[in-house]
Amino acid sequence: MSKPRKNLPHPYLSGNFAPIQHVQPLTPCSYTGTIPHDLAGGQYVRNGGNPVANEILGRDAHWFDGDGMLTGVVLHELGEKGVMQPEFVNQYILTDVYLSTITSELLQTPILPSIATLVNPLSSLLTITLRIFRTLLLVLLSHLPGSPQSIKKISVANTAILYHDGRALATCESGPPMRIALPRLDTVGWFDGERCEGEPHPGGGASFGGSGPLGFFREWTTAHPRVDPETKELLLFHSTFVPPYVRYSIVTPHACKSSLGKGTEGEVVGAAVPGVGSAKMMHDFGVSKTHTVIMDLPLSLDPLNLAKNRPVVAYDPTDRSRFGIFPRHQPQKVRWYETKACCIFHTANSWDSLRSDTTKEKKVVESINMLACRLTSASLVFSAGAVAAPIPTRRIPAHEQEEEQCRLYYYNFSLEDSASNTIKHQWALSAIPFEFPSLRDSASMSDATYIYGCSVSDSSFGAALGRAVKMDSLVKMDVRRLVARGKKNPPVSVSGCVDTRSVQEVLASQDADDPIKVFKMPKGWYAQESRFVPRQSGIDEDDGWLLSYVFDESQLNADGECRPDARSELWIIDARTMTEVVARIHLPQRVPYGLHGNWFSRDDIALQRPIERLRTVPQTKRELWQISWPWYAWMTVRRWVEMYLA
Repeated sequence: MSKPRKNLPHPYLSGNFAPIQHVQPLTPCSYTGTIPHDLAGGQYVRNGGNPVANEILGRDAHWFDGDGMLTGVVLHELGEKGVMQPEFVNQYILTDVYLSTITSELLQTPILPSIATLVNPLSSLLTITLRIFRTLLLVLLSHLPGSPQSIKKISVANTAILYHDGRALATCESGPPMRIALPRLDTVGWFDGERCEGEPHPGGGASFGGSGPLGFFREWTTAHPRVDPETKELLLFHSTFVPPYVRYSIVTPHACKSSLGKGTEGEVVGAAVPGVGSAKMMHDFGVSKTHTVIMDLPLSLDPLNLAKNRPVVAYDPTDRSRFGIFPRHQPQKVRWYETKACCIFHTANSWDSLRSDTTKEKKVVESINMLACRLTSASLVFSAGAVAAPIPTRRIPAHEQEEEQCRLYYYNFSLEDSASNTIKHQWALSAIPFEFPSLRDSASMSDATYIYGCSVSDSSFGAALGRAVKMDSLVKMDVRRLVARGKKNPPVSVSGCVDTRSVQEVLASQDADDPIKVFKMPKGWYAQESRFVPRQSGIDEDDGWLLSYVFDESQLNADGECRPDARSELWIIDARTMTEVVARIHLPQRVPYGLHGNWFSRDDIALQRPIERLRTVPQTKRELWQISWPWYAWMTVRRWVEMYLA
């Protein structure tokens, strides 16, 4: 067992990473500047882990841990004069794990084992086994008499949030999506691909999990499903510990279910993707208009590693990275492309390259393009848990070693030769660190011009041990121009860059037509993932705004912790110029540095599906203790067991 950190605070449990327990209903906020009227009626919402059981600060912890908490700002338009009034709201997502945690008086550490424990090479087999056994016992205990809430699904829904077919869905890899009601951010219930708890009219189709004992694993869903902006299909994959390891689903919108020939080829539910040989940590994937890209990278997430005396999560830099490409509705036709080992947690966009087929008088897909944030190692996985990355057991040849970095990479996978799976291009567009990518939603799955993301000006995303990644720059890249430049003068494959400038050199540029623009935060201020919102009457792809929660770290005390009165802001930045903050919304409390967010328009909120009931916190019934001696005896034993596990 790793030793508690008594002297140094955990980098992801301190400062503005520290969880916040106070939740607020819709609360009016003040602001400076001018809030664009195009945003009226919409809401920005961001998801992130916020552990509710946090008394023991020396415990293992990881940035990806924690109960899901949603933080939103809705922008109302008041009166005939159109006065803008923002309102802040934050709520815990009422998952089974969260409800079981808060109804336990004794629990001091989270029910689920920390990812830090699973990735730590110093964690013994006994330690990991005991942590997993503790979780299993707490889950079992939740199903026994005296439990206000049983744990049927272990997802904490803490990673992202999206909108599909009248539902806002919060996501996490360890379970199905959870529906959220906008704008109050109330929890509705689990969505299984066909039905959603809390809705009045349950469906009758197939669910992600299907039937049988393995259904629990099959319903585990990527944290980054994709919605086709034209067909409105929801595309997602399910990565599990059991063969075939990866399954794939497409959920069509309700309006298409009775007329599947109109714009879609029909639903796909839990179809196997052949060719994956073991359980992997798969976080994201790529989707073009015709094809899907699954990433089989050498980052395992496999309980069977314990039998090999390896951590459950392990990275092998001497192995290969594999990309599986298949037609959108035909995962059985997957083709695998191999290249050098790397980690990719987020893809930015994927699109088709077409050529004319004169014999068939139609366009043929000749290759698939993908932009992704490529890390040269898994160091972020370890540093985000304040764990030292393990030393590779097998030596990497000097000519294959790469510097520690995370950059926006371009891949081009050729489909022309069915006998040879060739990656025609694979290089970075820029040398600057780049993560948390986003783009205009209507431009996704097509040859988009602009990709937005976050950067760090003085380090990399694989932060040093004991330090947390804090993003002080927002970046806009004209990826179409950079890709064209790279194809004209190709950089060195894998390790090369089209643009080799640093963040400081880009900031110093006086070129008004520079393909890379950086919005540098004021000194001591840090941003979070930004989202692009288009101007309603805009013509150009970048005509709109970036929204991001920001925090001024001058509000930290001498120990590096946030003062009780610390507050965050929501900044609205002109996406065309990347220089002007058009509005600063002053929030009533701080927003911890978190993960992924989204913008929901006025129509999204208005067109949500009907809700019959919401999830609520269950009430305990202590009066039964005095009614029955057998019940009193059982509850005494139960309390003793819970105290031991707490």
